[in-house]
Amino acid sequence: MPTVETVRGPVEAGALGRTYMHEHVFVLDADVEQNYPAAWGSEDDRVTDAVGKLKALATQGIGSIADPTVVGLGRYIPRIQRIAEQVPELNIIVATGCYTYDQVPFFFHYRGPALAAALGADVPDPMVDMFVDDITNGIAGTGVKAAFLKCAIDHQGMTDGVARVMRAVARAHRLTGAPITVHTHPASQAGLAVQQLLCREEGVDPTRVVLGHSGDSADVDHLSALADAGFILGMDRFGLNVETTFEARADTLVEMCRRGYADRMVLAHDAACYIDWIDPGVLALLTQWNYQHIHDEVLPYVRQKGVSESQIETMLVEVPRRYFEDVAAY
Repeated sequence: MPTVETVRGPVEAGALGRTYMHEHVFVLDADVEQNYPAAWGSEDDRVTDAVGKLKALATQGIGSIADPTVVGLGRYIPRIQRIAEQVPELNIIVATGCYTYDQVPFFFHYRGPALAAALGADVPDPMVDMFVDDITNGIAGTGVKAAFLKCAIDHQGMTDGVARVMRAVARAHRLTGAPITVHTHPASQAGLAVQQLLCREEGVDPTRVVLGHSGDSADVDHLSALADAGFILGMDRFGLNVETTFEARADTLVEMCRRGYADRMVLAHDAACYIDWIDPGVLALLTQWNYQHIHDEVLPYVRQKGVSESQIETMLVEVPRRYFEDVAAY
């Protein structure tokens, strides 16, 4: 049976169980964390808190989470390994890639394609080899292999930096078969830009791509068109009621299920045990932005609106299994 790489090693794709497809353990600014450690606090306390929250998640019947924390979001695998060893009942699946809405990280500014004009020749992008190595050999000597790729596009649109990362992700995908998750901005219909560059220009099959944060939109006709094109829609910000309301987000899920798209959607919160990008006072106000909201609020609500147990199982089990299982069969 095909296997999927997790922090604690490969597991059978059929054993992933109910899977939340977009959950971070930590989201950090690594420079701030390293240079102003007081802002991070006690490493042991952070790890203990994360272990407790993830154990609570597992008791709700969740078997796996996909963590799309990559370069630009503070990925540090040794810390995640330490946590995963204490929560063996939960599979943590990690990613490779780069997160930017605008330009590439400064490290890449004068490497690869940025040199092409000066040298008068094409220059390979080092990101491609980095991503491929994370998938095939493991991340930073930890032995932990990434199982999927991550990139992003937001309201700034397809900037040069965003396009460069997306092309590198596409090329790493073609070399490894690893599927892709894209942070998108549905209000500007960024999924269409993803379709053009990633799929039409770079040749990625849209069935291998999750369009993250699709549930930020209530435009079900637009979402239906993306699903019809083959994309998997990430309905993955439940509890984060900023771009929209809980009711609007949940009702969009209900309508998409009514239209027959349960087999093209995945669920998650896009939560984290700790995130340093938001002022602690503001974060404290987001009391429902945690790993519990789908179980406690969303599923009871959508069941009352007619979403079946079979559709819920499809979104939580079948689609994630298919997404990762195809990697193993590549």
